[in-house]
Amino acid sequence: MAQESLGALLWRLWRDPAAWITTTDIFVVLIAVSLPWSTSLVAIFAVAALVTMAPAFDAKAFLQSLKRPISIMPVALFALALVGTLWSDAPWPARFYAVNPAVKLLVLPVLFYHFERSARGLWVFVAFLVSCTLLMAMSWIVAFHPDLTLKTFDPQRGIFVKNYIDQSQEFALCAVALAYPVISLLRARRIRPALLLGAIALSLVVNMAFVIVSRTAMVTMPIMLAVFALLHLKWRTNVIIACAVMALAALAWVASPQLRKTTGTFLRDYQLYKEKNIPTSIGLRLEYWQKSMRLFAEAPIIGHGTGSTRGLFEQAAVGQVGAAADVVGNPHNQTLNIAVQWGVVGIVVLYAMWLSHLLLFRGEGLVAWIGLLVVVQNIFTSLFNSHLFDFHEGWMYVLGVGVAGGMVLKAGSRESRPESGAFVRS
Repeated sequence: MAQESLGALLWRLWRDPAAWITTTDIFVVLIAVSLPWSTSLVAIFAVAALVTMAPAFDAKAFLQSLKRPISIMPVALFALALVGTLWSDAPWPARFYAVNPAVKLLVLPVLFYHFERSARGLWVFVAFLVSCTLLMAMSWIVAFHPDLTLKTFDPQRGIFVKNYIDQSQEFALCAVALAYPVISLLRARRIRPALLLGAIALSLVVNMAFVIVSRTAMVTMPIMLAVFALLHLKWRTNVIIACAVMALAALAWVASPQLRKTTGTFLRDYQLYKEKNIPTSIGLRLEYWQKSMRLFAEAPIIGHGTGSTRGLFEQAAVGQVGAAADVVGNPHNQTLNIAVQWGVVGIVVLYAMWLSHLLLFRGEGLVAWIGLLVVVQNIFTSLFNSHLFDFHEGWMYVLGVGVAGGMVLKAGSRESRPESGAFVRS
């Protein structure tokens, strides 16, 4: 009897769309939990989430949602990468390998569709915050006990897994995102939860100041804070906070040798590159950008094709020395990465996607703020890296925009269907 009851229960759950939606939610939460720690787990849970969507999948509703610009643009960018293989001179394995970074963009429309129906989107963001907080604790431990790191190859101070660029992106996003709930809780006089979240945000910032931080995060984090201040604070509050931030920054500068060392590398790397042609980080970026602009000018409309970048850089490096002789398949700038391969057509699609996602999050509320912040961070960090195509930062974008976007669409349709339709198509 018990076995029959269990079988009947499993059969009911198998046929229950709500049970499958919950299962998918759990796998998306697991993606958020694993993202700061592992690449393979993210891929596994992403596949599992897509598979568990199938039993409750409404093809007609999905195709209807696919007509929105927020869904069309990422699909168009992937399609351009795929079609771009036809006019590339790169070997076919290199062409298909270069398509891979754009595949994750196909998950965006699926997440929009799913979280427009699910009620558990906040679980994903809480899971990511908790995971990053645990990683921050491990970063402090590894900073004092380097032998505990899992990065036996190329160990870095305070890095337990992955690298300091990925870790800095996570910590910066969480720290700035927490500004909204902290201010909201303080305004509602809920002091204890505000202090808890404020302590987590401060701990993330202190870790970046005293343990390790990427220069990209150092440059873009003030921009993210400025966006928050302009959108959510009064000018008098902005002045007070700006003064407090400058004072804290000065204190951190005096107290943190790591922060002074990271900041000092900007000028040092530039001077070594300009005066001695030494391939420093900044020097190489400048070299990549100059070459990419020349390559873009050679094929401005549709570019040189998917996967062509490395071969073009190899040709440009012939007879060169120092930084000019470096060969790369990624010019460390998202716009130039796309411009070399797919020209103006690719640039238009990229910026149309970013713009459509920015407009999606122009409303009020925590979810809109998280979505907006993810897009803003990706746009500005992509000035110095190809973060949309990088695995870690690309998945941060897909997960953050996809989940927050679905939640915003759900809230809009619940408030007013006619207005929601106008909002989605804007």
